Amino acid sequence: MTHFLPAYAVKRSPRVQLNGTVGAAIHSESGQHERARLQTISLTGGLLELRCALAAGDFVQIAFHTRAGVVQGMAEMLPAMHKFNSACLQPFRFIAMGDDDHRRLRMSVSSALDRVLIDPATDRPKAAPGL
Repeated sequence: MTHFLPAYAVKRSPRVQLNGTVGAAIHSESGQHERARLQTISLTGGLLELRCALAAGDFVQIAFHTRAGVVQGMAEMLPAMHKFNSACLQPFRFIAMGDDDHRRLRMSVSSALDRVLIDPATDRPKAAPGL
């Protein structure tokens, strides 16, 4: 069964900061293939570092590796947030994904959140070391 994720959740999904440690493959409806780095991921979407921004509203297939296996899903690109000389940061939200993909994503996010350590010097969470 395919999960169709709610467009607007009442409670914000927890985010895992990956800081570009996980690569992602993006396939657009126009046949364009892009490589990206995941900066942040959650059960509802994430933030990608791309060479060039994709158009807001574009539907893409996104795939990335986790410790639980490959996660694939359909996503909608949101407006790019920051543009740099060599890259940009662009958020996306998941639209749909298969049951197994959703299970792997849920397991990976939960596992990464469990691994986040508190830095005793600052009492702040450290970034998760990848999915």
